[in-house]
Amino acid sequence: MTGVYESPKPRINASMLSQYIGRPVCFVGRLEKVHPSGKALTLSDGEGKSASVELSEPLDEELSGIVEVIGMVSNKGTVMAVSYTQYREDKISFDLELYNEGLKVLHDFPQHYPFEIWKD
Repeated sequence: MTGVYESPKPRINASMLSQYIGRPVCFVGRLEKVHPSGKALTLSDGEGKSASVELSEPLDEELSGIVEVIGMVSNKGTVMAVSYTQYREDKISFDLELYNEGLKVLHDFPQHYPFEIWKD
């Protein structure tokens, strides 16, 4: 997964996971649950759909609110996280539903937002 940082990382929501298997992505969602082991999270996107995230190491901090994850989508549709960032909602509120609307625009009009370059 060393190439995750060097590769384009499209921003996606949960309904897009199956289209990005084996590819690096950026997923933003609201933390719903942390597995007792601290190595797995469940995030919900702006449509209320859930995505599973697996971490390589257990969490060493308490997370809450909005979390951005960079990682690869596994064959199971799970995001295998390389890194994560918690958005501090006490500083700025984050409208996840509006973010999701922005994602739809990015994906509906790729000719205007060419952030992703793939050679399949």
